[in-house]
Amino acid sequence: MEEDLQLVKKLEALTLRHQELDTMIDRLNAEKFRDEFSLHRLKKEKLNLRDEITKLQDAIYPDIIA
Repeated sequence: MEEDLQLVKKLEALTLRHQELDTMIDRLNAEKFRDEFSLHRLKKEKLNLRDEITKLQDAIYPDIIA
């Protein structure tokens, strides 16, 4: 039970960070002279977070085959 609560809190934190990265990427894309290296780094971090979020969601909410 305690472990599940910790997983949910971690999931919430990762989801928030994912949203922050999305906002940062949008801002960089809107700039006329954007830093492509930073943009690439942020996108890579966002993809890694997405993978980690998916793993946590699978651990918290496993698929139940009827």
